[in-house]
Amino acid sequence: SPKRVNDPAPPLDSDIERVFIWDLDETIIIFHSLLTGTFPSRYGKDSSRAVSLGLWMEEMIFNLADSKLFFNDLEECDQVHIDDVASDDNGQDLSTYNFGTDGFQSPAGAGSLCLGSGVHGGVDWMRKLAFRYRRVKEIYNTYKNNVGGLLGSPKREEWLQLRREMEVLTDLWLTQALKALALINSRPNCVNVLVTTTQLIPAFSKVLLFGLGSAFPIENIYSATKTGKESCFERISQRFGRRAVYVVIGDGPEEENVAKKKNMPFWRVSCRADLEALSHALELDYL
Repeated sequence: SPKRVNDPAPPLDSDIERVFIWDLDETIIIFHSLLTGTFPSRYGKDSSRAVSLGLWMEEMIFNLADSKLFFNDLEECDQVHIDDVASDDNGQDLSTYNFGTDGFQSPAGAGSLCLGSGVHGGVDWMRKLAFRYRRVKEIYNTYKNNVGGLLGSPKREEWLQLRREMEVLTDLWLTQALKALALINSRPNCVNVLVTTTQLIPAFSKVLLFGLGSAFPIENIYSATKTGKESCFERISQRFGRRAVYVVIGDGPEEENVAKKKNMPFWRVSCRADLEALSHALELDYL
């Protein structure tokens, strides 16, 4: 049967011509600088309002991570990428699986089971770990365009209000970032990839709550918490290959230094105008 036109297959990694590697905090989203007060002081905003919105968002991020994405179980078993433990998954049907009673509670000091590369707990325990990451992937893919459905009432209404207030306070910073992300996504052989210093599970939570699920497939999100950004950039260049062109977009010295070292062009975002200029450059096909 002919393929549905509105649901094109994503291009193979090897066909990607241009990879845009994004930082998250203070590049796409304004979050941390609300809590520290640097954003309001720099832009003449009400700093107590900024801090309270930042704390409200932080609470929502960790609440979602804990209540829906197993962060209580996975905090000590952090991964760089959603598929890192997939080889331990036996593929069994999880539709009636009870995560609450399967006996997976990372025992005290279990960090050592997860943090070393390739250090495994028991096979049984690793399989239960893999099940959790598989379920996280299912939840992300189900709700990436409908986080309100995942939150339910009254959290959904609270989240909509918070998002509106944050956009007003930050002069539509996120709206501007989403425009650039959408321009890249609309091109046939270009892709957005996220490398964040946030742990993987809270990173998914942030991406969902800031409405970025449609910009970043879950396979394109990497957490640099354990390994640093350079190691993530290396994984990404191995994945998409040497023929692809890589463009790095960020605000911090770490991604800038790695980009320089790897001869990747770096687009610095230090204010909202830099995101507008990025959209403009994309519209004109300069990037």
